[in-house]
Amino acid sequence: MAKNITPKEKDYSQWYLDVIRAAELADYAPVRGCMVIRPTGYSIWENIQKYFDDAFKETGHVNAQFPLFIPQSFLSKEAEHVEGFAPECAVVTHAGGEELEEPLIVRPTSETIIGYMYSKWIQSWRDLPILINQWCNVVRWEKRPRLFLRTSEFLWQEGHTAHATKQEAVEEAQRMLSVYKQVMTECLALPVISGEKTEGERFPGADNTYTCEAMMSDGKAVQAGTSHFLGQNFAKAFDIHFQDKDGSMSYAYTTSWGVSTRLIGALIMTHSDNDGLILPPRIAALKVVIMPISTNLDRMDTNILPKAEEIKAVLNKALGGRYSEVDEKFYLRPGDRFYYYLQKGVPLRLELGEKEFAAQTVRVVRRDTGEKIDVAWSKIADEIPALLDTIQNDMLEKAKIFRNEHTHRASNIAEFKDILDKQGGFVEAFFGGSVDDEKAIKEATGATPRCFPISRIDEVGKCFYTGKEGSHLAIFAKAY
Repeated sequence: MAKNITPKEKDYSQWYLDVIRAAELADYAPVRGCMVIRPTGYSIWENIQKYFDDAFKETGHVNAQFPLFIPQSFLSKEAEHVEGFAPECAVVTHAGGEELEEPLIVRPTSETIIGYMYSKWIQSWRDLPILINQWCNVVRWEKRPRLFLRTSEFLWQEGHTAHATKQEAVEEAQRMLSVYKQVMTECLALPVISGEKTEGERFPGADNTYTCEAMMSDGKAVQAGTSHFLGQNFAKAFDIHFQDKDGSMSYAYTTSWGVSTRLIGALIMTHSDNDGLILPPRIAALKVVIMPISTNLDRMDTNILPKAEEIKAVLNKALGGRYSEVDEKFYLRPGDRFYYYLQKGVPLRLELGEKEFAAQTVRVVRRDTGEKIDVAWSKIADEIPALLDTIQNDMLEKAKIFRNEHTHRASNIAEFKDILDKQGGFVEAFFGGSVDDEKAIKEATGATPRCFPISRIDEVGKCFYTGKEGSHLAIFAKAY
């Protein structure tokens, strides 16, 4: 079964699609650019949702739901916003058998419709801050779709907040960036770099855009999540004003921030191998599969299978949920049963055969490394959860080491090109160029500035492209 997956060294793009197919994560929909997320893929998204949603609520945010359809006139109220999204918009011109008086935009993002609602809800400083998030689908018509990474319709969350002062709004945008980084690192085992986007990479209509950037196993970058300080741009466009404590009228400061099902693509390309999907245990809906094995049907029914069910109950209690199951695909050969769960990325396989039953043990096989160890029945409740934590930490460390080994420094454009041509990965370089310079670099090399890393904001030097002194350190890469 594993032979059905193209080696990533041979054709990375096909390998990625083969892993999705073999793991049954998604399939192509009849509408070009759209996808069907299958149960295995959706279970991953549910866990991603859970971790992020819990983190949002810990920071005081609440969930709401806003309309899918947005009046076309709303999008034109913020000039940069409409210019940025117009090429990707799907427009509804007819409904109910009639032509609409005003066309409707199928939601590409919700700053405009939420800005309109906030203008109705906010009259006084007492109404602030508003901290709202929504989980929904959006539509951005993609010319070059790729499952999970870029599809015309995708799932995401979008947080939208309004504040009385600029400082509060900036702190909110940066706080949510920190929340993103924490969840991505601790739960998805993605060692992301958090930073601020350049002018050319900002969200349309934002004063500042902050980002989490992840390196994939081919050296390319994925923008894993973004948080935007929108200043008063949308507040002025939609008249979100309020009476301040001193009685004066002021415009609110707003933010927006989002992550999407693109994270599933990032998980695949960061952790998986030529045998199929590898999932960090905290994201896997099925963390342990127990595999009873015997050619003696009587022994299977009277001894091995009941013991497997007993182990399942012990594990689910120890793990605090329905995270293990017993495989009963006895119509398949043992090897095919192994590969079925291997390709789905289940972190641990517990084999219980005649030999193990006699020794009162299980053979434990790690998906990430293939390592095999024997664990006594009496120690399963303690050792399996601990081993899952070890796998989680090992996967994060492995991804971090890979990123560091594929990050290089360039001091001029010649070195920059040479690194991208021969090694790929992330390129660190001081950069102080303009939007036009960013475009020229992309045209010449295919790379874009991913961010100015926040943790290294004090590092300044001579711009590798313009020669400008006092330029900040930036990360460049080719990206999905």
